[in-house]
Amino acid sequence: MADQKRDYYEVLGVQKGASDPEIKKAYRKLAKENHPDLNPGDAAAEARFKEINEAYEILSDSDKRARYDQFGFAGVDPNYAAQNGGYGGGFDGAFDFGDLGDIFGSFFGGGFGGGTRSRTGPQRGESLRMSQTVTFEEAAFGCEKEVSLERVEQCETCKGTGAAPGTSPETCSNCGGTGTVQQRRQTPMGVFATTSPCPRCGGKGKIVSTPCKDCGGNGQVRRRRTVKVSIPAGIDNGQIISLRGQGNAGKNGGPAGDLQIVVTIQPHQLFRRDGSDVYCDAPITFTQAVLGGELEIPTIDGKVKYDIPEGTQTGTTFRLRSKGIPNVNGRGRGDQFVTVHIETPRNLTREQKDALRKFSDTLKESNYKERKSFFDMFKK
Repeated sequence: MADQKRDYYEVLGVQKGASDPEIKKAYRKLAKENHPDLNPGDAAAEARFKEINEAYEILSDSDKRARYDQFGFAGVDPNYAAQNGGYGGGFDGAFDFGDLGDIFGSFFGGGFGGGTRSRTGPQRGESLRMSQTVTFEEAAFGCEKEVSLERVEQCETCKGTGAAPGTSPETCSNCGGTGTVQQRRQTPMGVFATTSPCPRCGGKGKIVSTPCKDCGGNGQVRRRRTVKVSIPAGIDNGQIISLRGQGNAGKNGGPAGDLQIVVTIQPHQLFRRDGSDVYCDAPITFTQAVLGGELEIPTIDGKVKYDIPEGTQTGTTFRLRSKGIPNVNGRGRGDQFVTVHIETPRNLTREQKDALRKFSDTLKESNYKERKSFFDMFKK
């Protein structure tokens, strides 16, 4: 007597009332875990894989599932009752892995059915990525650059057919132009059918008898090109500019890929950037800090004048509105923040030191607000 078959819902690990998406999700997970390609030489995994496929073949079909729910295995396998629980013919008819191309294509790169058939249809070209370095100011205000790259293009001589001028590709007689061939194999579970690329045409569906001399029958050639890139004002470090259709050419009439430019901004000697705001440090003299006055401050637009108040402390930050980076969407600009630091004078003469001591003697504790507050806290 054959081994007792397991309930299909138990095989997939779902409840009897499971929805179609739940059944499909469970099948994807188990099929991937037990696929023979991922478990070479594991007979147990291969047996589970066949069992999982049988369960999914029944439960994914609404009519078969209804018969199974009502009559059990006898409702979907006419040989089951006669064999009293054996596998018998397994499935009724052939089980074609090509019908599961959408599932196995995501797991194994299109090795089953649907993934191979798509080789004869339009295929989008590969996108390319490269880096472009710009200065701080170029990123702020925008610029135009030229980038040099090597990409795949359609052969101009054969117009992408791969055939020499005056000739044309012929439909492959082995696969009838589909690019795939099917093999059927009898197993104890029934007839299994597998789909694979046609060995004669390599999955293209066409045979080039007289190849184009310029591309060798490939229909594509590699060429070096120079492409102009517009860098928008306000672009930030690491952002990507995508040029549609400037990547590698597609196949079988498919569109070309994109060219992605990753922007790298050179560091600036004076300025730092955070989003659309600009930061910089500015040294001021002791006299400017004490008496205040007009300070000349560099910005990305040039020098501007700013009046600092008397008694300015080191580390104070001033804000220059709308002197930052233009927003990349074209709406307004950021601000510039200037942090001042008092530079202590060096190499004083004797006269200067004497004058400074006399000045210091005229000062009172109340002239040093932060110093007084510090020592008051220290005493407490």
